[in-house]
Amino acid sequence: MYLEQSFYKQISFSSFLFDNDFLALFPEIFLVSTGIFLLIYGVITSTSKSLNYPLLSYNISWFTILTLLYTAFLIWNSPINNAVIFYNTLVVDDWTQFVKIVALLSSACVVAMSLQYIKTERLNAFEALILIIFAVSSMLFLTSSADFISLYLAIELQSLSFYVLAALKRNSEFSTEAGLKYFLLGAFSSGLLLFGMSLIYGYTGVLSFSECAKIFATGSISATASESALLSLGMVFILAGFLFKIAAAPFHMWSPDVYQGAPTPITAFFVITPKIALFAVFLRVFLQSFYDLFPIWQTVIIFASLASMLVGALAALSQSHIKRLMAFSSINHVGYLLAGFACASLEGIQALAIYLVVYIFMNIIVFSIILCDLRHTNINGLPRIKYITDLAFLAKTNPLLAFTFSVAMFSMAGIPPLAGFYSKAYIFFAALGSNLGVLAVVGVCTSVISCFYYLRLIRIMYFSTPKTWASPARIPRTNAYALAISLFFLVFCMAYPSPLYCITHKVAIALCI
Repeated sequence: MYLEQSFYKQISFSSFLFDNDFLALFPEIFLVSTGIFLLIYGVITSTSKSLNYPLLSYNISWFTILTLLYTAFLIWNSPINNAVIFYNTLVVDDWTQFVKIVALLSSACVVAMSLQYIKTERLNAFEALILIIFAVSSMLFLTSSADFISLYLAIELQSLSFYVLAALKRNSEFSTEAGLKYFLLGAFSSGLLLFGMSLIYGYTGVLSFSECAKIFATGSISATASESALLSLGMVFILAGFLFKIAAAPFHMWSPDVYQGAPTPITAFFVITPKIALFAVFLRVFLQSFYDLFPIWQTVIIFASLASMLVGALAALSQSHIKRLMAFSSINHVGYLLAGFACASLEGIQALAIYLVVYIFMNIIVFSIILCDLRHTNINGLPRIKYITDLAFLAKTNPLLAFTFSVAMFSMAGIPPLAGFYSKAYIFFAALGSNLGVLAVVGVCTSVISCFYYLRLIRIMYFSTPKTWASPARIPRTNAYALAISLFFLVFCMAYPSPLYCITHKVAIALCI
């Protein structure tokens, strides 16, 4: 009997190493291993007296970009496309593959945009790049989560990396405040998540999303009224934790301060990348585990969507700091994404996926320009630009840069025929198809309101004549590539949206099955 059990244990260990589990998880293992290797290399080299304590941030940035791109290539060519691995704790399908590739490419783009900033500021914090690798690794695991334990571990690894990144500038009180505020509120939201998961586990006795779905669909557990109330309470706690993580109103209060206080490359990373993985697992949890409790959580999502659209649009009207403006703009966009999620339909998921991709490219343009080493002219010693009025006269000093920025602003405002208009239209049509006309109406109204602060930036660039103005001495090559690719995407989707539509339709079906 003992020999028979040992034989089966050996087979299980062998399959763990060489069967589907290992192959499906190989890109994540490669990314984590590379991050550990770069960390060891950086610690040894940066403290070497014989090498005169070199600055490694710029060189490790290139290694980070290549690592992220190669990981995306591995995922694209993975032989395992649909599988549940590691004893139902992780899942691999078309949806996870799509989200992982988008997250990796956007992260690589953020690091590439930041190269000139790192070089100019002579940042000696290569650890930040290692933390970005670990944060992206946690996003990949988070996207593939198939039970509550793997979800919580992945989201905590991501959060711990973010806390340190937000407080990266140790000599800046704003950065330190941002890191502390992010840590306190992030820990609180993680506590809400964990408490909600414990209530769900206490009610069902299972941790797997698919097993929870079976229990709720079949009604195999007979519960008293108080136990059913605890189930609803647990689901609401999980919802609140997720809404904190994605900075949705009314849980958005940490976002503007953190985005303003963090270094600009880190702000770009926070704005662009984390929402992809969070929305991916958000959809999987509620559309798979809690779909049969749809009427309960849909009400909360609708309220959060309406609040985010209104708070983001109205609060952005009074902002003069560029990064705070982008923070409230991000809250407004989260409201549109939640509107697609509230539909809980194939069309809603597809519209959400389209909006996420377009949102990423629009923000890449904005932060590529902010990170272009724009500094004041005429007066020496003034710092890098911080306020929207600092963009004045950019149309005269660099017309191409101003034109690209204007295209991004028009697209964010949802002005036709740019990609931002079509992505919002998909969201609104999905809401109307799900009898959620109030979301569509409020979405259109807040889009009109947002035109004021987006078009105000264009007016400042083209028509203001200040005493000092911002002028890039030379656009970095990596930023120019990011701007060109993103601008091409926005214009291409305007003329030929079919490829993006087909891809998102395929991955939305994978999530709904």
